[in-house]
Amino acid sequence: MRSVQRTRIEADLVRDVSLVCLAGGVVGVSFGAIAVAGGLPAWVPVAMSLLVFAGSAQFSAVGILLAGGGPVAAAATGLLLNTRTAAFSLAVAGHLGSGWLARLAGAHLVTDETAAFTLAQPDPARRRAAFWISGLGLFAVWNAGVAAGALAGGALGDTARFGLDAAFPAVLAALVLPALREDARLRRAALPGAALALAATPVVPAGVPVLLALAGLVLHAGGRRPA
Repeated sequence: MRSVQRTRIEADLVRDVSLVCLAGGVVGVSFGAIAVAGGLPAWVPVAMSLLVFAGSAQFSAVGILLAGGGPVAAAATGLLLNTRTAAFSLAVAGHLGSGWLARLAGAHLVTDETAAFTLAQPDPARRRAAFWISGLGLFAVWNAGVAAGALAGGALGDTARFGLDAAFPAVLAALVLPALREDARLRRAALPGAALALAATPVVPAGVPVLLALAGLVLHAGGRRPA
């Protein structure tokens, strides 16, 4: 019975990771095509994806470069948008492995999606498997998509018009709903954070609303009972 349940959980994980990888590949194609169509050499989006691996930060940095901004401004914007991964890194650090190489590689793979997949699992072994399956899968598909988009140039246009980018928030919502149903204290922290992120979405750059939503962690920490 346990083996059947474990197989079912692993099958569900692979299915969910595949959906997010599909969306990531499509958005990666769009990123590569937009960057090259805007006048950047093909190697720039490809190298950025390999070395940075952060979708919203990459889009923002390329947008600044194409608008005439300098590399310092582009890098600063990317760093600001990626500060949210510091909290994600703390949450998943115990599931990367004990060796320095595993931690170094794992740190590069920490994203919104890998953190969500990892923390949605019921035990440490599955959390570690979920992190590496989702992290390596997303890294491979994202970079393949960016390379394809960069080679295609502007011929593909903005693939976001197909709506496949909606798979990211949809799958992430499905991953966190079980935890929200089981933990009332988590709901009380998540709802104000989500409300703040939604209110800020029309007026701040992409990625910043997620950072603002982390304010809910203050309520979560403050609601802990003393040991």
